[in-house]
Amino acid sequence: MLQQQTPLSAFTVLTCLLLNSCCEGQGQVSSPSEPLVSLVGHSGTLPCHLHPAADASQLTLVWTRSDLDPRFVLVWPDGIEQGGRKHPSYTNRTSVSPEKLKLGDASLRLSSVRLSDEGTYRCFIPQLTDSTVQLVVGAASSPVITTVDDQQSGGVVLQCRSSGWYPEPQVLWLDEEGNLLSAGHPHTQTVRGPDDLYTISSTVTVDNKHQNITCRITQNSIAQTRDTHVHVPGHSSSSAPLLVAVIALILSLIAVAFIVHRWKQRNRKYGNSQQSAKLSQLSKCPISDHGCGTTDFCGRRDTKMEQFSS
Repeated sequence: MLQQQTPLSAFTVLTCLLLNSCCEGQGQVSSPSEPLVSLVGHSGTLPCHLHPAADASQLTLVWTRSDLDPRFVLVWPDGIEQGGRKHPSYTNRTSVSPEKLKLGDASLRLSSVRLSDEGTYRCFIPQLTDSTVQLVVGAASSPVITTVDDQQSGGVVLQCRSSGWYPEPQVLWLDEEGNLLSAGHPHTQTVRGPDDLYTISSTVTVDNKHQNITCRITQNSIAQTRDTHVHVPGHSSSSAPLLVAVIALILSLIAVAFIVHRWKQRNRKYGNSQQSAKLSQLSKCPISDHGCGTTDFCGRRDTKMEQFSS
């Protein structure tokens, strides 16, 4: 009976040794479970890591998308990429870092992201396990607001427009306190273009009074929001040119009055100085009687003295 148990025990031990030998040093490949978001035209990284960290530079690494034909996004056997097996749409757009592979980082670098890149990617190392990561692609742009006076209602029509969104966005009109506009009944239109990007436009009529209005375009699935603000000056702005003209006229009159006042002061001062000069000159010229007539020391004849003398 012992002789029958011995071969079984030996087989069991041998099996365990072989299993331990095959699995020694192996780890797991992991990627985040939540979708990753990347914007059109930007670059993105699809994470894939070995746990525990180990040198994967000499291992075969394959990135695929099951909905493509061929499904290969990147093929990296033994540290060298095989570009010939890659899907044409990813040519010169996917790569991995050889230095990071040595540290167990097999993440895929994707450049110039396109809408068509959206999907589920698989990171596979045949010697280990595999993992998947979902990429969500979006697009966003800032809105532009234009204003037009509404002659009929006396209000102001605001138009907010933004192009190049994906997925389809929503528009919100907010007052200066961040609350939704309670009046105006916005009219919104969304159009999808041939490039699958959306253009959204919205108009609203607000009172012509001093206030700040915000147009907000948002897309929750890609966590993107763009705001643009506009200031409505109100009716007071129409009287501003008249007020400026009145102020300018008043300042001009004050300047003219000041110039006239200074001119009068200067003339009066000049007249007084002339009179003082004449009096000073007369006081310095005493009268003298000469044989030929009566003259003063300044050489002028004194006719009054001559008449008195005669």
